[in-house]
Amino acid sequence: MKRRGFLAASAGLSTLAAPLAAPAFAQGAPIKIGMITTLSGPGGYLGQDIRDAFQLAVEQEQGKLGGTNVQVLVEDDGLRPGQGKSIAERFLRNERIKLMTGVVFSNVLGTVAPDVLDADGIYVSPNAAPSGFAGRECHRNYYTMAWQNDTLHETAGVLANTLGYKRMFILAPNYQAGRDALTGFKRKFGGEVVQEVYTRLDQTDYAAELAQIRAARPDAVFQFHPGGLGIGFLRQYAQAGLLSSVPQCVPAPSMDSTTLAAVGEAAEGLNLTSHWNTDFQNPASQAFVAAFRAKYNRTPTYYAQQGYDTALAIGAALRQTRGSIDPAAFRTAMLKADFQSTRGKFAFGPNQHPVQDWYALKVEKVNGALALVTKSKILENEGDSYAAQCRL
Repeated sequence: MKRRGFLAASAGLSTLAAPLAAPAFAQGAPIKIGMITTLSGPGGYLGQDIRDAFQLAVEQEQGKLGGTNVQVLVEDDGLRPGQGKSIAERFLRNERIKLMTGVVFSNVLGTVAPDVLDADGIYVSPNAAPSGFAGRECHRNYYTMAWQNDTLHETAGVLANTLGYKRMFILAPNYQAGRDALTGFKRKFGGEVVQEVYTRLDQTDYAAELAQIRAARPDAVFQFHPGGLGIGFLRQYAQAGLLSSVPQCVPAPSMDSTTLAAVGEAAEGLNLTSHWNTDFQNPASQAFVAAFRAKYNRTPTYYAQQGYDTALAIGAALRQTRGSIDPAAFRTAMLKADFQSTRGKFAFGPNQHPVQDWYALKVEKVNGALALVTKSKILENEGDSYAAQCRL
């Protein structure tokens, strides 16, 4: 069945709607997993963390997931939707791949996932989770391991309320995830939004927006700028002298361990929300953080955590299906979420998006070095605002 609305990007690719050839496991070959992700440009480290953590999970199982031999084919979408779509088409036609993952940005996902789903393939998202896939256009072969885009920003709205902010200036890039971000924040924030601004996805100079913030004199700023965008924004925010007068309350994509290392002292005191942090005490998280640091000599971001959990979830499903990626059997197994998530509790909601806990974090000095410190749990067993619209 062809997808509707913004999922119609696959229209005209009718050759992909035909059933795919028998999966590789039937011939004893490894199951191929197609990973289309962003490895270059300002957002390149996001995809690199997803790729590296996913491959770490495979390596820990000696080339397998759930006891099934796998081969992970990785391609860079360059944060270009057309390039992502071309890779997906090639994976489907030439490699006969039925299971894909990896996309970081929602505008790329909007061109990749429809082709996969129309070909009766399976897509497991480690990050991007636009609203269209969560509600009326949900799909039984589509799973999200991170969140639904709006939800992480809703949690920042909850935190802003808790911190007593009444007047907020909000801004995000003008693409699907950015629009979901501001929608989500406004859904849960109880005060006044004094100004709402959309930046460009390729923007490097925020002087105009910083002048608007200064003029509006809000209690605080909510901003969603992932990867290199967030590094640039925070550096310029500090250089403009706004840190001392206008604090920020942000979601995890605007402040991860890589962003913190890049901006340094400019981030001290910043409040944020996340579903995971490196200081989580559950054994699965501690083991993952130690293994990632040992393998790659860097601290994992939550993008890495999501990539790792994605591999664990796929492995758990493959273990139960004994290596089958028949969509119906895979779905029954996948929805059990029978794995030890690094974030602790994890379950799928009715739209196959996460139900999980959310936490308030703050950038503080620990033993003389800045770190993201988990302060408190702010939401428990939180799903998303679109699940009730999904009919699976």
